[in-house]
Amino acid sequence: MPNMPMHGQRAMPGAKPVNFKRTLGQLIRYMKASVAPIIISFLLAIAAVVLTINIPKITGNATDTLLTGVIQKQIYAAVEKSLEDGATMEGVANGIAAQTGKNVQDITLADLINALGAENGDFAENVPQKYRDAVLNMKLYTAPSMDIDAVIRLLIAATILIAISGILNYGQSFLLAGVAQKISYRLRRDIDLKINKLPFKYYDKIKSGEVLSYLTNDVDNISTSLNQSLAQLVTAVTTIIGVLVMMFSISWILTLIALVIMPLSFLLVLTVVKLSQKHFVNQQKKLGEANAHIEEMYGAHQVVQLYNGQQDSKAGFEKLNKELAHAAKRSQFLSGLMQPCMQLIGNLGYVVTCVVGGVLVANGGLGVGNIQSFIQYMRQFNQPIAQFGNIMNTLQLTVASAERVFGFLNAEEEKDSGEGAPESCRGVVEFKNVKFGYSEDKIIIKDFSSRIEAGSKVAIVGPTGAGKTTMVKLLMRFYDLNGGAIYLDGKNVEQYSRDGMRNEFGMVLQDTWLYSASIRENIRYGRLDATDEEVTKAAKIACADHFIRTLEGGYDFVINEEADNISQGQKQLLTIARAVLADPKVLILDEATSSVDTRTELLIQKAMARLMEGRTSFIIAHRLSTIKDADKILVMRDGDIVEQGNHEELMQIDDGFYKKLYNAQFA
Repeated sequence: MPNMPMHGQRAMPGAKPVNFKRTLGQLIRYMKASVAPIIISFLLAIAAVVLTINIPKITGNATDTLLTGVIQKQIYAAVEKSLEDGATMEGVANGIAAQTGKNVQDITLADLINALGAENGDFAENVPQKYRDAVLNMKLYTAPSMDIDAVIRLLIAATILIAISGILNYGQSFLLAGVAQKISYRLRRDIDLKINKLPFKYYDKIKSGEVLSYLTNDVDNISTSLNQSLAQLVTAVTTIIGVLVMMFSISWILTLIALVIMPLSFLLVLTVVKLSQKHFVNQQKKLGEANAHIEEMYGAHQVVQLYNGQQDSKAGFEKLNKELAHAAKRSQFLSGLMQPCMQLIGNLGYVVTCVVGGVLVANGGLGVGNIQSFIQYMRQFNQPIAQFGNIMNTLQLTVASAERVFGFLNAEEEKDSGEGAPESCRGVVEFKNVKFGYSEDKIIIKDFSSRIEAGSKVAIVGPTGAGKTTMVKLLMRFYDLNGGAIYLDGKNVEQYSRDGMRNEFGMVLQDTWLYSASIRENIRYGRLDATDEEVTKAAKIACADHFIRTLEGGYDFVINEEADNISQGQKQLLTIARAVLADPKVLILDEATSSVDTRTELLIQKAMARLMEGRTSFIIAHRLSTIKDADKILVMRDGDIVEQGNHEELMQIDDGFYKKLYNAQFA
């Protein structure tokens, strides 16, 4: 019969410091299946950056083109003003052309200066070196004008680069979004598969809310980070390299000034990362604890209300919420310091660049457009450095989440030493010197031995904590033995695979488990390939057919998420029908009638009697009147069998433990 989810009390494990390198390496290996789209997205991001870093240079050239026109107009007006009364620029150009033999339309300011002599012709002495050649080559025959066409061409080129860069960025974002979702899908799928592979003892140490946190918050953090940070990381690295090349091409002096500022930025980034790392890890831990508390309180909200535990529940949540808020506040505050500090350092760089750049424009070969481009490049240069800080913060959160997820995925799985399944299982079960404890230092079953023949009806009785339920858990191999062995048809159960062996077992528990689906599908959970006719037949054997047909929709009636739209007794009958459909050779009934009324108990007992026909049955019961007809009764006390026999034999033992239990119930 398929395994059903089991729940128990769990304790929160201590959070270990994040192993950044190992977890990051494991995350990278996990991404290998998506290496092709990641590489393509990286190439698109690099191409987009290469195009983008050319835009400031183009806009700087446009500025220089406009400024050249302005200076030429000013020089032309100054030359024209200096001419003698009645003289015109056309006349001067004609005179110089006649003397030199040049075409009048080719006469330049340089020709005029040569004609006048250096002492009278230094009209360009205050013009920056960058624009001096353009001024000296200015034509005298026609007044200069702005080269608007050249400016428009440059702006069109910049617009085209911006558009292409935007398309490339869209492409890489689209690819990385797909990669992030595929990885999220794989992580959730692997977590879901892992849940059924872990031994029960693992869930004794962790809260169910923690596992839910792995599936929701941690996977979402990884997905969001991969979607955003990967592209930002590649873009930042490419931008820094490309911008450095462009900055050196403009001025090595200004570039060195910018590079002096960079170590300060990196030092700040590393300091904040180091300070905030432990707080991001603590934030995820506290988030998991808060989720676990919410899940537990929601699942037990009726009990909480019944015992007026709302205030305690609220106080517990307030405590966890405050701890989460405190951890989140510290991590977010430290990461929030990054941006303003980076802006402060960046602004200092702008001030120094403007001052030194102004001197270079006045005395050197730089133009105003170069300074404009350089300042834009500095902004582009500082932006990825600031991005590195944000990326590192995000990466820390990602690695903290990934460590929790991989810690779960890497947990030791339930080992399966055997292979195959029992052939023609008869149902002979033997416990031989069984020794077991949930922990090595607390052995609760010390030496348990008994042989149960095929088709026998065996009852296990004893006080609470005697080890009754533990015995059937061991029989189902939910836990491994500390000593001894359990045999099925004369063969050690460890020689069978767990799945193969469990197919021969069926369980009906006190805690019924039904999921939100139709009654038909809940019964079919016992054997997923069963037909509708087989489901109906199983329900009739389990005495459930009558009440099912009274429900709206009959077998198609949908049980809600809490399974509280049918009664406890009806739920128990459905679990019996499920076991009937599974047709097991060995049947386990664990307090199956303890939570129902007497009338329903009789109905359930009738259904169980049909179910137990021809099967080896283990019945755990506190109501000893229900197991008087058992072929063998195993009386347990403190983990050991203290008495064995049928009801009559055990009642004949003077001062016997079973006799005391029985008489105590009917005293």
